Order: sequence, then C-alpha cells, then structure tokens
Amino acid sequence: MGPVIEKAFRKGKPAAVALVINSPGGSPVQSSLIAGRIRRLAEEKEIPVHAFVEDVAASGGYWLACAADDIWTDPASIVGSIGVISAGFGLPVFLARQGVERRVYTSGKSKSQLDPFQPEKKEDVERLKGLLEDMHTVFIDYVKARRGAKLSNDGSLFSGEFWLGGRATELGLVDGQADVMTKLRALYGRDVRIARYGRKRGLFSRFGANIAQDAIAAVEDRASFARYGL
Repeated sequence: MGPVIEKAFRKGKPAAVALVINSPGGSPVQSSLIAGRIRRLAEEKEIPVHAFVEDVAASGGYWLACAADDIWTDPASIVGSIGVISAGFGLPVFLARQGVERRVYTSGKSKSQLDPFQPEKKEDVERLKGLLEDMHTVFIDYVKARRGAKLSNDGSLFSGEFWLGGRATELGLVDGQADVMTKLRALYGRDVRIARYGRKRGLFSRFGANIAQDAIAAVEDRASFARYGL
C-alpha cells in the first residue's frame, strides 16, 4: 500500500489526491500508519486530499478517511464505528470433552494470557479491556484532531455506532454527499482527468497459486462487511 500512496502523490504533479474508500476496518496500527503517510505526503507536497466513501468506511476505514481534508459519501454509505474490538473463541470445554489436555509452560506470569484453549481469567480480561480503552482513546483523539469543530456534540459519536451518509453529515463525520467525478469536476473543472492507482496482484496469484489463502481472506472480508449489513 505504501508504494501506491507514494506514487499517487509524486507522479505527474497532481492537483489533488482522491481516496476511494470501501473498508469495514482492520488493524488500528496499519490504519494509523497509512493515514500518517498520507498526511505527511499531503503536507510535504502541499496537495489537497479528498476522501470518497463507497459502501462503507467504518472503524479503521473511517480512520483512513479522516486523513483527507474532506470526506464525501453516497447517501447509502455506512460511516462510523469509531471503536476498537477484540474477538475470539474459547475451547477449553470442547477439549476436555475430547479428552485433550492443554500443556503450556512459560517463564512469565502473563505470557499465556488469553489462551483460547484454557479457561478465561478475570485479570486477563480486565487487562485486555484496558488496552482496548487506550486504543479507543487514540482513535478518538485522531478523529477530533482531523475533524475538529465540524464534529457534533452527540453522545453516541464515539460509541461504536455507525450511520448512513446523511446522518453522518449531520454528526460532522463527513462533509456531504457526492461521487468522485461530480465533486472533482466541481472543484477542478469539467476537464479534470483521473489517474487510478491500486495494488497489482502478483503473477502467481493471478493464476490461482494462492487459492486457499485467497479463499480464507475472502471469508474473513465477507464477515467484516456483514457486520454492517452489506
């Protein structure tokens, strides 16, 4: 992703960079790193950045959108989910029924915390919740820094809820409804030209060498989008 972003800002002296976002989220660290690189290049090159949301910009997807100077959606786009989540499964009862004994040896008291094959421990859960709260604060601070006075004082803003484009505009999460071409023509004239950049799949990947990995990734991606009814 890094080289693609660099190329968008450096090739051909662009008048602006448009981010077309369709993401239900992902790693908060990766979202932060990508957003940071976008801001660094925008300031270094003095190039405005506009974000356009397709189906969804939620959680880490919205974090990326906030890297832009303004955010535009479709009326039916889903925006928000400003929160942090950690999910998994616990299997100790299943293992016990199968007669399987879990053996773990560590040199640190907390090294095996949250092991899904062992009973959940209250202190591990409390520590995890503390980490999630800290990460949530980092997310909130970034949104406030980028959106500033545009944000409303609605109490649900940082609750993890998500909204359609119109309501997101009222909350100050986005700037309005517009599609890429219409907005860019309004800003830069009807003769505006768009150079599109994106990841290219490798030769072996294109010929199906990663079928198993692609299938798993597709299922995970589908599950992430399903959280928003998509």
